[in-house]
Amino acid sequence: MASSEGRRRHHDLVPLAALLKREMKSEKMEKPTVRFGNAAQSKKGEDYFLVKTDCQRVPGNSSSSFSVFAIFDGHNGNAAAVFTREHLLNHVLGALPRGLGRDEWLQALPRALVAGFVKTDKEFQSRGETSGTTATFVIVDRWTVTVASVGDSRCILDTQGGAVTTLTVDHRLEENIEERERVTASGGEVGRLSIVGGAEIGPLRCWPGGLCLSRSIGDMDVGEFIVPIPYVKQVKLSNAGGRLIIASDGIWDALSSEMAAKSCRGLPAELAAMQVVKEALRTRGLKDDTTCIVVDIIPPEVELPQTPPPKKRNKLRDLFFRKRSRDSAGKLSKKLSAINIVEELFEEGSAMLAERLGNDDNLISGQSTSGLFVCAVCQVDLVPSEGISVHAGSIFSTSSKPWQGPFLCSDCRDKKDAMEGKRPSGVKVS
Repeated sequence: MASSEGRRRHHDLVPLAALLKREMKSEKMEKPTVRFGNAAQSKKGEDYFLVKTDCQRVPGNSSSSFSVFAIFDGHNGNAAAVFTREHLLNHVLGALPRGLGRDEWLQALPRALVAGFVKTDKEFQSRGETSGTTATFVIVDRWTVTVASVGDSRCILDTQGGAVTTLTVDHRLEENIEERERVTASGGEVGRLSIVGGAEIGPLRCWPGGLCLSRSIGDMDVGEFIVPIPYVKQVKLSNAGGRLIIASDGIWDALSSEMAAKSCRGLPAELAAMQVVKEALRTRGLKDDTTCIVVDIIPPEVELPQTPPPKKRNKLRDLFFRKRSRDSAGKLSKKLSAINIVEELFEEGSAMLAERLGNDDNLISGQSTSGLFVCAVCQVDLVPSEGISVHAGSIFSTSSKPWQGPFLCSDCRDKKDAMEGKRPSGVKVS
């Protein structure tokens, strides 16, 4: 009997290679399909976007892939939007510790996004240009969506059942009381444009400069109290998936979040982005640059047809095609009957750098591979005597010790103090 039991146990053993193959297959089955589309109409030529679907947490490992989608709405020229599109992703990835597993990598991402935004702002301001830009930066890693944003470009999530969730916060002085209070407390003035006779017109603005936003990248002529520290939100979708709509304010000044989501339901991502732009133009006309990215996160068992190449169609066929697409979406909604719960993993919107960078107690990012300390923002190597704790002298971090990391170089410390109104910015406009 013992011999029979032993043989049965031996029969149940699975070769290691087969086990690894099975795990890889399971991982592939659990990974959603990501499809996207984008559309734009230009008025000023200051909107830019980024789509990168071949990023990898571990270089050379396709199973560690993730996607990045971003919109940059420039103002006072396009220089800041172009610079941010070219450098922000690398700065965010450079702030992430090496050798992390996926869960740890996702946990470290909010802090890295803060560091990447601030470093991008600091580098652009050093060029002496006065342009500025919003930034809405979205990372999709399987079912986890992480969004970081400054300004008034917006990202919304539309899930099965018609629930629409906003994943960003508009940093408009007119609508955000907390941001108005922060700007004035840091030394800025908030008011409307005055015309002859003393009348005030238009939205609330920050002076000097007259910017309507309280957070952006660039804008060195306005003041350092217009900060680049992003609002960050991280959510995990259910296995029913969802749709992201990322767009500049040319869309949101014309459509509410619900209107934008409703206008393109039932269409594949590429046509959906075109439809959102079309609806915004129909509602308000082309008064600003209007840019939209639609990202569909699709369960692996659901295969949606690829968007066919554009063809010339008459209006009657357009109407029929759209109705058929909407009918298909209805059938798809019934098929995706999983409980549609969006789990919130992280949310933080503080404009205080010490709060956003946290402590280095449980992180391995305080030291570089050379054994030296690194600046938590710009990632330059520091010898211990050079590093200044982000918490040193901060009234917002009374529970932290001033010798505790993360550490900043002297330039980034000056930047932090200027953003908090403790000293004027060292950057001068030529």
